[in-house]
Amino acid sequence: MALTVAWQAIPSLNEFGFSFLFKSVWNPVANDGKGDYGAWPMIVGTLVSSVLALFIAVPLGLGTAIFLSEDFISQKIIIPLTFMVELLAAIPSVVYGLWGIYVLLPFLKPIETFMGKYLGWIPIFSIPDNVSAGGPGMFPASIILSIMILPIITAISRDSLASLPPDLRQASLGLGASRWGTIIRVLIPAAFSGIVGSIMLGLGRAMGETMAVTMLIGNANSIKVTLFAPANTIASSMANQFSEASGLQLSSLMYAGVILFALTLMVNILANWVVNQIKAKY
Repeated sequence: MALTVAWQAIPSLNEFGFSFLFKSVWNPVANDGKGDYGAWPMIVGTLVSSVLALFIAVPLGLGTAIFLSEDFISQKIIIPLTFMVELLAAIPSVVYGLWGIYVLLPFLKPIETFMGKYLGWIPIFSIPDNVSAGGPGMFPASIILSIMILPIITAISRDSLASLPPDLRQASLGLGASRWGTIIRVLIPAAFSGIVGSIMLGLGRAMGETMAVTMLIGNANSIKVTLFAPANTIASSMANQFSEASGLQLSSLMYAGVILFALTLMVNILANWVVNQIKAKY
């Protein structure tokens, strides 16, 4: 797959070189119809939306995994809750997108209005003059992504914690550690590789998610500091333009796909490095 995409990206690579990564223009009619293309806004949108989704989903997912694996409540309640969390992964992304349009955006409108009014002096919470609160943008797209990656993070983290030997818990409690001290200082470090794996899988899902993001991010090929302005990602750009693209535009979309491959590869390399460092420490 990577070789096929890279082969079709060669014309755009020859035309724009590595400047494609840092240009913000996307104009199919420039240069006498050949077009002028750059992927910088898409790269920024992909990274920002994915990081924001992780920022929301990781605490919720890890907290839910601890809650489900450490028997804080009866097994009669834990088992249905576990199935409910995992069922979130079975919902099609287009359904998430429709839910986001008809439920999430109206719900967020008063929240964005409040934040823009009282926290607008902070650039990331400001509402641009040409943007209305409660519309498509980076903020709702990140929230929908966090919901979509939550079952992945929760399920794998829970399995990692539940598969730890009971001796770890018993030894820590026997030495006088509290229950939360055992969880934070013993169990989470012991299951860290599995937890990081779940986060990286969630990040990969967030970076490559297409339909739900396309329906909620606004698809504006520009970079804004605020979270409430429309933005773009590599996946959403490909979904919007691929059916009617041809020539250099199609090759540029393939070039953007190669960049997405590279970003995913770098994320996995970083995850392996982090896991190895933690294993060496403990």
